[in-house]
Amino acid sequence: MSGSKEISRRELLKAAAVAGVGGVTLGLGKAGIAATAKEKPAAKTKSTKKILGVDVIKLGGQGVISGAHADYGWQIQSGAIMAIDEINAKGGILGSRLELKFMDEELKPAVAVKNARYLATDWGAHLLFGVDSSGSAMAIGPILPELDRICVFDHASTHRLTEELVYGKGIKQIFRIAAPVYQESNLAALIFKENPNIKRWAGIHCDYEYGYSVWAMFKDTLKKYRPDVEFVSIAWAPFWTMDFSSHISAVMAANPDGIIATPWAGEGVMLLRQALMLGVFDKVQAWFQCMGASVDILEGISREVEAGKFKDKLWATARYIHNYPNTPENNIFVANFRKRWNRFPNYSAENAYSTIYVFKAAIEKCRSLKTADLIKAIEGLKIMTPAGERFFRPEDHQAIYNVPGGRVVKDPNYPIPVLGDLKVFPAAAYYRNPPFQALTMGK
Repeated sequence: MSGSKEISRRELLKAAAVAGVGGVTLGLGKAGIAATAKEKPAAKTKSTKKILGVDVIKLGGQGVISGAHADYGWQIQSGAIMAIDEINAKGGILGSRLELKFMDEELKPAVAVKNARYLATDWGAHLLFGVDSSGSAMAIGPILPELDRICVFDHASTHRLTEELVYGKGIKQIFRIAAPVYQESNLAALIFKENPNIKRWAGIHCDYEYGYSVWAMFKDTLKKYRPDVEFVSIAWAPFWTMDFSSHISAVMAANPDGIIATPWAGEGVMLLRQALMLGVFDKVQAWFQCMGASVDILEGISREVEAGKFKDKLWATARYIHNYPNTPENNIFVANFRKRWNRFPNYSAENAYSTIYVFKAAIEKCRSLKTADLIKAIEGLKIMTPAGERFFRPEDHQAIYNVPGGRVVKDPNYPIPVLGDLKVFPAAAYYRNPPFQALTMGK
């Protein structure tokens, strides 16, 4: 862990302890355990003087805060805390202040479900958000009607969450603020469809829901634009893979022109470093790292990028990048985040930050904490966020907005690598639209 991250985590815990009086509580324990640095009696929630009838609006969040992927949960917490502090400093929402409890999802669906039940039923959260794992999201979604809570998903990206559970099965309590796998699969196809020299594609993918959906959608979309392309090899890597040498060797044996890869967080950093060690970037024409523009990966490969080891062949995207769009909302958010946490925000931070403001907009619109009222308030909602204007599509509750793809480069204006040579497409060009056609997935 870098020195800057250690400082950031200390600051995060300090902020949580301070804000516990004004609104934030961190649940850093295992599923169902309300572990906090300093427990305090449950806040009084009933008040006849408040418009909403409560003194405190309780927000229950979860994400991975342990293991190689822990930075994503850290970023979700950081973004949420910033928004909560901003809103509470201005009087809360309709006079009710916000309080947060955050729990470790552990990237395990059973744990995520247990967390959701605890947060909604035992702790009394009015609203739920977060979730990193697609598998966890698919497990939580079906229990939301029983819990009678909405959940805004900030990271989990499988298309099935909104296409199947919301549009197909009518689970209206599900919303997603983050771009789904359309971002790294369909966008990648749009970027490379114009390059006839890259014909043979291989994949190194996560051996679970996320990897299956990206690989299936990338193949399906690119083939529509380029019937001549070939998909020559695929290697599947389970969670916690740290040695990717066998996966890399397997796909390189097929002599691909391009590689698309989904391992993320610390696994993504290890994969890219090992690909360099094995000389992959001397042989392929392009490598697309699906969430390679996330801050943790850019920090992890900073030295290699600065040394030019990727030979301008490394491409990536994310569900938000801090250097796009160039708007007052984004510039202010990035500046405040850096001042507060001494790091750049990744997409998990922006998504969580914006989620809290979606809650604010929805509650102020319907003047209610009832789930049915909140669903109606968010459906069709347009809201300006650091990532740009988002529109919550009523049919599937997916937030529509665009994020570029680009080449990973060193820019003298930034202390870490960024995406340059940006390829910007309107969301309509790469988002799937209802009615949705089923996608064949699997190994």
